[in-house]
Amino acid sequence: MSKTKIHYYTDELNDDFAGGNIKTKQTPPDFKYVHTNPIWRIIEFIVYQLIVRPIAWIVSKFRYGVKIKNRKVLKQAKGKGIFIYGNHVVTLGDAFHPNLVSFPRKSFIVVHPDTTSIPLIKNLVVMLGALPLPSGKQGYRNFTNAIKTRIEQKQAVVIYPEAHLWPMFTGIRPFKNDSFLYPSMLGAPVFCTTTVLKNRRFRKPPKCIVYVDGPFYPDENLSFAENKQKLRDEVYAVMCERAKESNYDKVKYVKVTPEELEAIKAGKEIQKEVPRQNSPAAEPAGENSEKDIGIVA
Repeated sequence: MSKTKIHYYTDELNDDFAGGNIKTKQTPPDFKYVHTNPIWRIIEFIVYQLIVRPIAWIVSKFRYGVKIKNRKVLKQAKGKGIFIYGNHVVTLGDAFHPNLVSFPRKSFIVVHPDTTSIPLIKNLVVMLGALPLPSGKQGYRNFTNAIKTRIEQKQAVVIYPEAHLWPMFTGIRPFKNDSFLYPSMLGAPVFCTTTVLKNRRFRKPPKCIVYVDGPFYPDENLSFAENKQKLRDEVYAVMCERAKESNYDKVKYVKVTPEELEAIKAGKEIQKEVPRQNSPAAEPAGENSEKDIGIVA
């Protein structure tokens, strides 16, 4: 029997378990999100459509046994640009699964600046659809224009509103409404994907079932602020309900106090009950920090 791995956390909104040691480079205000050079676009097509998309399918199917369910709802937004919101729980899968969901649309994924901080692969990840968050308020106009362009091009903009990666977490963490400003502003349809994790008898990685739900639309009779909350609540409720189907139990997350976390790091043992299954936490209040996904200054 495989041993259960336990992660200890103190803050559902800001703790991150990505485990990377990348030296983050700032995203400049004039970052080039949209390339019109014909040579760039030819290379981008070859890399994304002919190389990476098939690889994404192979990895998703053979490593994670991915099944996409209810994808037919995307037909309700045929010929439109869409937003897709998902839970951030599979390190490699969260980069690959949107390609399976959005096909034939291209997925443009909002990412932390870490993703474009490695010089040798910076251009590659941009070709693959990375939209790095601005590092300062002055960059948000450029960033927002890029999102608007991709929606006008009838593509898919993918956002992980939980902001931080928690590998193999089976609940839905609380997330705020800031990233829902974009569909509220553009009047674009919103879909959500919930990755449900299932135990497999003979393989360690869990089986991933990705549910697609929606569309959710902003209400023209509501303000931007009201629509942000409306869309956030609709997406959160559906994702929490879908996540109840997860039964993966090889990784657990346990909440502790900051003092308890320091004791654990020092090698001390503490008495803490390990939950049978990860469950959604209480809904947050207040505002996100600028570091979080989807904040518009």
